[in-house]
Amino acid sequence: MKHFGLSIWGDDNFIVQGDTVNVNYGDKPSLIAITEEIRQRGYKGPLLLRFPHLMKKQLDTLFRAFSKARKEFGYKGDFHAVFPLKVNQFPNFVQTLMEVSEPYGYGLEAGSKAELIVAMSHTPVGAPITVNGFKDKEMISLAFIAAKMGHNITVTIEGLGELETIIAVNEEFNADSHTPVTPHIGVRIRLHSSGIGIWAKSGGYSSKFGLTSTELLEAYEMLKRYGLIEKLRMIHFHIGSQMSDIAPLKKALREAGNIYADLKKRGASSLGAINIGGGLAVEYAQHGHMQERNYSLGEFANDVVFLMQEIAKRKGVDEPDIYTESGRFVAASHAVLVAPVLELFSQEYTAKGLRLKKNNPPLIEELYDLYTSIKRANAREYLHDALDHMESLLTLFDLGYIDLEDRSNTEILVNLIIKKAIGLLKNEGTDELKKLQDRIQEKYLVNFSLFQSLPDFWGLGQHFPIMPLDRLDEKPTNPASIWDITCDSDGEIGFDRNTPLYLHDIDVTEEEYFLGFFLTGAYQEVLGMKHNLFTHPTEAVITFDESGAYRIERIIEAQNLLDVLEDLEYDTGYIDKRLKRRIEESSLLTPEEKQETLGKLYLYLSENSYLKTIQAINERTETDKG
Repeated sequence: MKHFGLSIWGDDNFIVQGDTVNVNYGDKPSLIAITEEIRQRGYKGPLLLRFPHLMKKQLDTLFRAFSKARKEFGYKGDFHAVFPLKVNQFPNFVQTLMEVSEPYGYGLEAGSKAELIVAMSHTPVGAPITVNGFKDKEMISLAFIAAKMGHNITVTIEGLGELETIIAVNEEFNADSHTPVTPHIGVRIRLHSSGIGIWAKSGGYSSKFGLTSTELLEAYEMLKRYGLIEKLRMIHFHIGSQMSDIAPLKKALREAGNIYADLKKRGASSLGAINIGGGLAVEYAQHGHMQERNYSLGEFANDVVFLMQEIAKRKGVDEPDIYTESGRFVAASHAVLVAPVLELFSQEYTAKGLRLKKNNPPLIEELYDLYTSIKRANAREYLHDALDHMESLLTLFDLGYIDLEDRSNTEILVNLIIKKAIGLLKNEGTDELKKLQDRIQEKYLVNFSLFQSLPDFWGLGQHFPIMPLDRLDEKPTNPASIWDITCDSDGEIGFDRNTPLYLHDIDVTEEEYFLGFFLTGAYQEVLGMKHNLFTHPTEAVITFDESGAYRIERIIEAQNLLDVLEDLEYDTGYIDKRLKRRIEESSLLTPEEKQETLGKLYLYLSENSYLKTIQAINERTETDKG
């Protein structure tokens, strides 16, 4: 896997120069240089790096693809897009997104009252806002307020009860108004068509959202009855996130297009838009045989435009404006999680760890001979002999015939023999050798929480590209398992022989080794959980000036221990007083020690939960000495 599959998932956003992975923009700085500069400013632990130019690149690509398709087919409808806030609501992301998207009239989609407030305050007036999800009177009233502010807002009906509430709120807001204002109304339809994969249940008759055909007809009659039919603006559907296959989308487009045309012909003259939801897939795969997406963005745009035009012509109605809510496509690539390796757990399996005696058990002597004399010609035979000897020696240990040093020597020698055999037979690629890699995999303890920063891996098995930030001129040889620092056995990205990850053999007491986790900008932050009370990593926005030089901006440090506890509604004032009193009342400390201990306590309370690297500890020790 040359350069960790960067050519598959990287989209030219990052490149390898020399031994480092670099940002393919401006002066092309290395990620390791950016990381080290932030750490020199005093920020330790994992870092989340945001790159606004990658947000803009995705928007450029999306709007350009649909502009090209509309021009090619002579399409008369417009193209609009909104970002679904559920994908990433963090202020550093949303504020930056709105800045870089200004030329496109890009809007926001809200699925809750809090998200709607964000949309109302951050979307430029005139850019679209769509409101999805279940709504009560307060949420619908907020949409009316947004309309009165001048926002181009569409409230999507998920059920007939919501339409009844819209009718009631419309009467309340506009009965005595000199200038009645009502938001646009959309209807989410429950399609027969469904997607595929993990999120397929977003579509189909059993989906959580949308109106059936019967409910749709009833909604149409209600809109006519209460004089709101001219507010019916949009048909909306969504068949699932991360659509890996284009075929289900084509089927859904035909179904939704025919519903649009039918409503138009019935008299819904203001109906003029189809919102195709999100789902535009991102390529996460690091291995060619595991690629997730079978279509290009150009094909996606062409299919949407062509099918909408075909149906409109056949039915004799106007071609609708096209809306998308593809949040993953816009957000995923902009963020990189960087985390340092703290420890390698299997480095004791080296020749210098052997504790051989003057007189060793015969089987251990034989193992040592196998280790020192193994060659390509005898590698398979010696490997089998070593595995057989290990079983015998472990049985002897259980029976009390050999001691702990003998057991340790057995483990080390067999591990070394397996490594040598795999190296000598690497071109054979047999199933036996692949299985043996599981036995010699190196466990890398990494300073991050998988539950906080990669929750989709834990919950859904979604893989993310992983690669070291430097040493890329050296071939990595260790089959790698990644362990996070939570005390949970699920906090592991295990070695998978079908999609193997190899990392470098390093000594973390001598040098730091950073891993980059890529394409983490969609969903991971907002779904991240404070398991073990680990909080959101320190984040920074990386921008580039006109000369191409990068700047580190908007650093938000990870929450300290007391802030995390306060978020969980602990009384931090009580905790502070209780800890202080117990130190003061301790009979184990002198008055001077009490002051010193209290100072250390407050120092630790001011820091976050992530672990300090050996280098950071050494730096602090040297500072204390100075």
